[in-house]
Amino acid sequence: MAIPDHDPVGLPVVGGPPPSPERADAARNRRLLLAAAKSLIDHHGAAAVTMDAVARAAGVGKGTVFRRFGNRTGLMHALLDHSESDLQQAMLSGPEPLGPGGHPLDRLVAYGRARLKMTIDHLDLLLEANADDQDRLAHPVWSMSTQHVKILLRQIGFSSGVDVMAHAVQAPIDAITVRHLMSVVGLTHEQIADDWEQMVRTLAAGR
Repeated sequence: MAIPDHDPVGLPVVGGPPPSPERADAARNRRLLLAAAKSLIDHHGAAAVTMDAVARAAGVGKGTVFRRFGNRTGLMHALLDHSESDLQQAMLSGPEPLGPGGHPLDRLVAYGRARLKMTIDHLDLLLEANADDQDRLAHPVWSMSTQHVKILLRQIGFSSGVDVMAHAVQAPIDAITVRHLMSVVGLTHEQIADDWEQMVRTLAAGR
């Protein structure tokens, strides 16, 4: 049976969409604020994402940020939802190597690097969420990720053991492991990404 080129699942984001349709101006403000928050993370790290900083970067009053997201946690959850949706859309329909059409090993490497970046960008929030989730591996986002990795492993040529292998491949880019590798072992984002890619390529070469 042919393996599909993408996951046969939807896009289960962390918090889901707003409960009712947004007005055009509200949706525009939401996109503007999330873009400002993401830019702050990209250039200065997650600690730089404060309500004041986001308001300044977006060119709006701080009250607008509070009305839209409630508090910093609400903003970070919304940003996590937005980033997760963007990643999944790129994975399912974006350009190569992350999107369909490329070699499955290159797709797996691109996905791991993209997932690692998202993990590091939202590390504190992900760690907090993991602490409250007694069955986090059953969370829709993790289930989607595991399904995608399993499909790519089969396309690479693995025919058995992919359930265990998919979890093993993802373990080094999970939030708990990333925190340990960065804060205890002392690895940088780039070192983790490069070592993870080498592991995956070595695994594929020895199948």
